[in-house]
Amino acid sequence: MPHQHAVETFLGEWSQQPGDLYAIVLRVAMALVLSAIIGWDRASKRHAAGLRTFILVGITSVFAAICDEYMVSQMKVNVTFLSAAGLLCMSTISGKTLLFSSKNQLKGLTTSICLFTDAVLSICIGFGLYTYALIGFVTAIACMALFPALESRLKSLSPQFEIHLELKSRNLLKEFIMAIREFGLHLDDIEFNPAFGTSGLGVYTLKVTASGRDLQKKSHDEIVEALAALDCVEFVEEIK
Repeated sequence: MPHQHAVETFLGEWSQQPGDLYAIVLRVAMALVLSAIIGWDRASKRHAAGLRTFILVGITSVFAAICDEYMVSQMKVNVTFLSAAGLLCMSTISGKTLLFSSKNQLKGLTTSICLFTDAVLSICIGFGLYTYALIGFVTAIACMALFPALESRLKSLSPQFEIHLELKSRNLLKEFIMAIREFGLHLDDIEFNPAFGTSGLGVYTLKVTASGRDLQKKSHDEIVEALAALDCVEFVEEIK
């Protein structure tokens, strides 16, 4: 077949036959295993979408592709829609399940993209594109395994970072801002967290830039430690 590659050639022509029972079992099993591995990675990091969610997405997507292929090859249907509809639904669900933190930042974006990736890889498997699916899977796993450390390293080198701040009183905000300016920090953005409105604490999310020369030589942890020593601060930590 025109799209046969290493894996397809190794398995043989039976793996490419639409409607073949063994080919269907192979595709479903492959989608299940790859989806489970991606889901395990997400679940191990305590994300909302875990093992079961990824397996269900993978199985649904692979069957959508299998049905589309069968309708084209055996039923002579010119236009199919199951795979496209599945991807559209997955995109919609992924987009609507994104959460916003108290600082209006997106949460769950990586998991949402992983769900969509899982659907695409399973559709490739459903169409018998095993080699493409494995290449995509290995690439995705490599990104999830290797890039977080690199991303953390790049963030640690940036003069701009975000902090979660708890002041002993909301009335101390002006005092804190004056202190950090004297310290050499530039306040880029500040947002009050209303969830702590009745606690008496002033809880904020701040985006700051280390503009002073001395501060640019210090790590984020050292800067946060210095901020924690201020009398008006109850608690402070970097948002990573």
